[in-house]
Amino acid sequence: MNENTKPTLSEVLTSLSIAKLNPMQEAVLARDKKEQNLILLSPTGTGKTLAFLLRVLEQMQYDKPGVQAIIIAPARELVLQIEDVFRMMKTGFKVCVCYGGHNVRTEQQRLEEAPALVIGTPGRLSDHIQKGLIDAATITMVVLDEFDKALEMGFHEQLQVIFMAMNNRQKHLLTSATILKEMPAFMPFRKAETLNFLKEAEAIKLELKMARCKAEEKTEALVKLLCSFGDDVSLVFCNHRDAVERIGTFLKQVNFPNGIFHGAMEQIDRERNLIKFRLGGCNVLIATDLAARGLDIPEIKNVVHYQLPQSEDAFIHRNGRTARMHAEGEAFLILADDEELPAYMDKKIPEITLNATFKLPAPPPFECIYFSAGKKDKISKGDIVGLLMKKGDLKNEEIGLIAITDAASFVAVDRKKANQLLNKLKGEKLKKAKVKVEIAK
Repeated sequence: MNENTKPTLSEVLTSLSIAKLNPMQEAVLARDKKEQNLILLSPTGTGKTLAFLLRVLEQMQYDKPGVQAIIIAPARELVLQIEDVFRMMKTGFKVCVCYGGHNVRTEQQRLEEAPALVIGTPGRLSDHIQKGLIDAATITMVVLDEFDKALEMGFHEQLQVIFMAMNNRQKHLLTSATILKEMPAFMPFRKAETLNFLKEAEAIKLELKMARCKAEEKTEALVKLLCSFGDDVSLVFCNHRDAVERIGTFLKQVNFPNGIFHGAMEQIDRERNLIKFRLGGCNVLIATDLAARGLDIPEIKNVVHYQLPQSEDAFIHRNGRTARMHAEGEAFLILADDEELPAYMDKKIPEITLNATFKLPAPPPFECIYFSAGKKDKISKGDIVGLLMKKGDLKNEEIGLIAITDAASFVAVDRKKANQLLNKLKGEKLKKAKVKVEIAK
């Protein structure tokens, strides 16, 4: 790609290691470029992020000053994964992320340079706009990802601040995994073309099964069920944060590797647990419904409902983590003898019998290693691979996925080589700087 020349679609797909777009993504790109407002309805896990990023890229120009597009997402994890996809597209445009828990001064400095694309959560973006750090006059496109989730989480006031700052000349793209019943009054338009791919959810083949147990044996029943999955990647949903913490602690006590994920956790802990799960450091994640939507997590073989949600929508979104478009998946319910199925559920769910005895599965083949340096230190994946191979004596096949955040980096390595690797890397430098290297806990 030449300087100041946008990458072609083929070049973007090559950078992302994607063979071709799916029908939904093709439909988004095929829309009339003059279309001002577009609503994309598509199930979780169907590639909406790439679809709207390609649409945004079409609008951007290298010789245009100021912020050209903003993308609003309801969760910091979603903001970061959108940024990751955009960076992997290798467009050459500057991008800045803004979210709660991120260093405000760092964001202010990056916004002073007027990056072409800003991605952020409603609260942080509204703050920056009110302080005049983002000039809406140069913005040509606004994307609101997971629109229904943003409203459900109560971001009405912050979204109103953002949209009221615009000059009504922007194009808009809204994504949602459910049909929008009513457009909020603060939106600058009443009509929009809608691309509805929710019907594709009908092609999903989800097998639902139920395990019954005594109330006092429910956690043990969960362990038995997870053990029956072997080394399958599984996601366990709870309604409450304390249940997530309690189950995660119990599994650790019986030496069952797992991660936990809920809204009350410190950002760094949420980020680390999610990355460890994504990189294969553990095969089980215990989470609240925060993990049901939008997050970039691996293909899940099994979804387990330790506690059933009150709404059918939440139940559908949870199950969407395993049965993606035109794919198959399994979901399991654990129902104690003092619990009843909610009204929205079919009472004719096949029951399974859990084995009286169980054997813990072997640990995952990869261990997740932490480095105390990240994007702010100009660390690249190539830097990490180079260190692991030259100083750690690892072979290419002994190195798995790599994730780099602002302040840290994580890499999956062959579990059998992990402890030996840590010893070899003691005192070594990553890009001429000493870094802490340890097992990601």
